Order: sequence, then C-alpha cells, then structure tokens
Amino acid sequence: MAIECGSEKLHEERIKVALENMPADGRIEEMAARFKAISEPSRLKILLALEGGELCVEHIVAAVGGNQSAVSHQLKTLKDNKIVKSRREGKKILYSVSDEHIMNMIELAKQHLDCEE
Repeated sequence: MAIECGSEKLHEERIKVALENMPADGRIEEMAARFKAISEPSRLKILLALEGGELCVEHIVAAVGGNQSAVSHQLKTLKDNKIVKSRREGKKILYSVSDEHIMNMIELAKQHLDCEE
C-alpha cells in the first residue's frame, strides 16, 4: 500500500540523495559503536580531561575522579573504539584523543546545551 504525501517527485529526489549519502551497514554499526562509547558519562569525562592534551592514568583519575581500575577499564573501551590512543614514555603510558573529530563532536554537544530551540 503506497502512502500519498503530495510531492512525490520531490520526495523521490530526497530519497535518492539519502540513499547516495547512506554509508554501508558496517560503517553505520561502527559509527553507532563510537557514539555509544562516548555517550557513557565517565568516558565522556575522560575525553573532556584529554581535551587539553595527553595525560597518564594517574592524572586522568585526578581530573575525573574515581579509581585507577575504573578509569583504566574506560580507557580500554575508548581505545578499542579508536577514540583514544596511547604511547609509552618510560614507565608511564600517556593517553590522548586519537581523532580531533571526536572532540569537535563533543564541543558541538557542549554548545548545544545552551540552545533554546
């Protein structure tokens, strides 16, 4: 049963554009996984702490609270989702945001908190 909505030609064009711009299902799943990873409050706090640059686990714990075990667990999730990266410096492992696009999304979300629309 077809639904009549008036502007069939316009809507057909919009459907065509939507289909052309639609990523493959696997890419959509990857995007959703990353959104899920950054949507958890403690992981979001870690990313906000890393906004100023790389930090070791001890300094991340000091910035976000909690304990080292919990922060390390959250860092692993972020790392598994390619949101943060790490490098070794002596005995310390330093973490940083792996892709500034993530921080751009977070900045937009912060700005959106003040939207009245």
